[in-house]
Amino acid sequence: MIRKIPACFSDTYSAETPTASMKKLAPVARAAEAVGYVTLHDPGLVCRKKLRSLHAPDYVRAILTGRGRLLSSQGWDWTPEIRNGVLAINAGQIDAAKFAFVHGIAANMGQGFHHARPEHGAGFCTFNGLALVAQEFPGKRIFVLDCDEHCGDGTALFTKKFTNLFNFSINGTNWGMQQNERSICRHIEEESAAFENYKKALEEGFAKAQEWRADLIVYQAGVDSHVDDPMGSGILSTDQLLERDRIVFAHFHQRGTPLFFVLAGGYQTPIEEKLVPLHLNTFRAAFEEYFPKS
Repeated sequence: MIRKIPACFSDTYSAETPTASMKKLAPVARAAEAVGYVTLHDPGLVCRKKLRSLHAPDYVRAILTGRGRLLSSQGWDWTPEIRNGVLAINAGQIDAAKFAFVHGIAANMGQGFHHARPEHGAGFCTFNGLALVAQEFPGKRIFVLDCDEHCGDGTALFTKKFTNLFNFSINGTNWGMQQNERSICRHIEEESAAFENYKKALEEGFAKAQEWRADLIVYQAGVDSHVDDPMGSGILSTDQLLERDRIVFAHFHQRGTPLFFVLAGGYQTPIEEKLVPLHLNTFRAAFEEYFPKS
């Protein structure tokens, strides 16, 4: 029996990026390990062939080689470290799913890259690791509960490609989500009732996952909806983010639905002082739900 959350991470995940996106991964991983919430597992690098099946081949080639017109479509200048980090993080998506199927809970210390589209990257997202899970497990129903501050517009497009993928996005900043029967967006306005409306949206997401008979939940536990995040609308406090995570983990644990989570968005600096504690709260919520003290 496991006594900690199996979490995918290697030092390759980290890279110098204009935002905190990949710079925060190692500090969060080391903090979660030091507290005793996780056991870290190195997933290696994702198979390039899987990416060529997922995205347009010319886009994948550009990212792999560092040459081509789509090279910086994700919004960053290309570096070998960013490329290698993305390859490692996406390998972690697959391994975290495998851990979740076996143990019920797992984590990947990276992002889901939910803005990445079939033809190119976008919004600091290179290869869509959420759609990758659907591609990797075609016989499983993959339900993405996307609680990043920004809508999962790239994943929404992939629901048209993968019939086993469902995208439910709750956000405060709507980036043009395309909705269909398996792609739903709930936009939360910044107001006094924001958290109550957020919890109602969570309940709707839970109902959709049950109705759709989801086999695996991929939880995008973004903290960029925090009141102090520079890239959000400031709809949730620190305590509300922690409660959100506790609600999510409790629901799916009680139902026995396998779940793994990723860090998703969060852009505050200094990273160690302001951002790491918010992400660490997600691990705390998961650990206390799945490994309560006897």
